[in-house]
Amino acid sequence: MTLADPQAFLRSLFARAVEAADPMRRLAAFLPAKPAGRVVVVGVGKASARMAEAVEQAWGPCEGLVITRHGHARPLRGIELVEAAHPVPDAAGVAASLRMLDLLAGLGENDFVLALISGGASALLCAPVEGVSLADKQAVNAALLASGAPIDRMNIVRKHLSRVKGGQLAAAACPARVLALMISDVPGDDPAFIGSGPTVGDGSSARDALAVLEHWQVPVPAGVTAALARGSSVIAPGDPRLSQVTNVICAAPAQSLQAAADLGRAAGCEVRILGEALEGEAREVARAQAALALHERASRAQGSAPLLLLSGGELTVTRRGNGIGGPNAEFCLALALALDGAEGIHAIACDTDGIDGAAEVAGALIGPETLQAARGAGQDAKAALARNDAHSFFGAIGGQVITGPTLTNVNDFRAVLVL
Repeated sequence: MTLADPQAFLRSLFARAVEAADPMRRLAAFLPAKPAGRVVVVGVGKASARMAEAVEQAWGPCEGLVITRHGHARPLRGIELVEAAHPVPDAAGVAASLRMLDLLAGLGENDFVLALISGGASALLCAPVEGVSLADKQAVNAALLASGAPIDRMNIVRKHLSRVKGGQLAAAACPARVLALMISDVPGDDPAFIGSGPTVGDGSSARDALAVLEHWQVPVPAGVTAALARGSSVIAPGDPRLSQVTNVICAAPAQSLQAAADLGRAAGCEVRILGEALEGEAREVARAQAALALHERASRAQGSAPLLLLSGGELTVTRRGNGIGGPNAEFCLALALALDGAEGIHAIACDTDGIDGAAEVAGALIGPETLQAARGAGQDAKAALARNDAHSFFGAIGGQVITGPTLTNVNDFRAVLVL
């Protein structure tokens, strides 16, 4: 791949990042030989069906149940597959979560559980605590997503309203041995925050969850407040019910960024990785990266190699308007505005699961011509950003990146190319 077509080059970088996180490539190296005795495979997340497919490729048909997002199914030979809603949970996810708990109940110390956890599990693995209805949980989830709260803060609330998160899924399998293989979609790759940590103990409290709701001014039903006031059943770190649990990360954002960096260097770029765990408001991070790109373009000597700025992590959007958007598309829209048509700077921002926000769009591409193309299409970039309508904006000018489900999820991928 050459730099003659910058946008095709950026698309190839994203494709390489996704490929590096494919469970069919990553999982086998972390699987032990199939244990003797009863083996139960459970999984949840956007990548869980693909992870289960990789397990059955190595072990043959298995007993088990995985829950994935609608449209992310894979052909499995023994493991049962349920599709449910994401990012707001639904009745199918609740029913499947309760069946998963039943499947784990009664296992003995000679049994083995393989848990496959990936991003999206927080919504897909949903069994509300007593006194909280599915409608209550849906309302809280939707409000959290619109609040601008970081994912780790959202997951504190989700854990304490759940019967399966915060170590509770693994505790249900006690005294069986549990190996949890995880694909990280969280900044810092902390297993406790991947899918709200269904196999990892958590030291937060229900009071902490109430503090998150208050800090980000998240409106909640009365039943939720009452449930959190009673406390929760989240499992504390060091609880003996987790003594037979091993948690292993088998794919993470850093590996995908490195794969893209290798491709960039092979094409003759100087590569700078700004970090795999960036957080913050999408539009603010975009302005910072635009300033960096403009500075580098102005200060680089003539004939210098192209500069490729890579970053990952999970950006947030505080909903101000009623548009259709997501953090990656909003990043690109704010970046285009900050660059204001600067020559020689192109960028891509996509979610590696192929879904940016709630839209079936991975993200967007921009270049020096983006704002001019928008004006020609009757699009007002500043107005679109003000109403959080980045997907509509890029849809109107042909700037969307649409991949369909990628069957993995190591979060955001961003690349800024300075020629």
